[in-house]
Amino acid sequence: MSTAPPPFPTPQEPVDHLELLQLGTAVEAAEPCLRADAARNRARLLEAAGRLVAERGAEAVTMEAVAAEARVGKGTVFRRFGDRTGLLTALLDHSEKKFQAAFLGGPPPLGPGAPPVDRLRAFGCAMLRRSADDLELQLAAEPCAPRRFTNPARGVLRHHVVMLLRQAVPDADCELLSHTLMGQLDPALIHHLTKQRGLPMTRLEDAWIDLVDRVTGTAPTR
Repeated sequence: MSTAPPPFPTPQEPVDHLELLQLGTAVEAAEPCLRADAARNRARLLEAAGRLVAERGAEAVTMEAVAAEARVGKGTVFRRFGDRTGLLTALLDHSEKKFQAAFLGGPPPLGPGAPPVDRLRAFGCAMLRRSADDLELQLAAEPCAPRRFTNPARGVLRHHVVMLLRQAVPDADCELLSHTLMGQLDPALIHHLTKQRGLPMTRLEDAWIDLVDRVTGTAPTR
């Protein structure tokens, strides 16, 4: 398990990352301000869902099961999250925000202050470790095909890769290249390689570093 980064540090990225912060908060901005009791109820439901994931796995997280675990009516869960996908997405939201905080304003090499290639290496390795921790939940909350590349949280991650690529290889088509790199961090691929083929996570991390070095024409500092 990787150490959780400190929540919500002040971002230190260049102006490019103002776009990322807007993307990352788009869902929250669309929600009405919650009353204190409603916020507590939401947290209680998420805690119940988190317990179910920890004890029985993501497949056990249904609206009915969460309602029973939290000892509320099923309608309360539907009113708060809409459907099961909304509930699973909300469960991932906390770790997503912590990860965004880490690469936007955390310590280097993942955060600002390191060369862009070092940050790309650190970003991919951190993504792989995060996926290993939340893999079942990430797969369960995977957006449908039409929303796969328009999901706001995924957009934040890809735009960060684009920014680092523009600094490292400014002559490349960084928009398309970012999709290529992000493909190696896809949760479904990570599941296939680690769970179905039994590859160790260290091999995936080494492969990520090798890919970044080949794309940017650099070699890691030993």
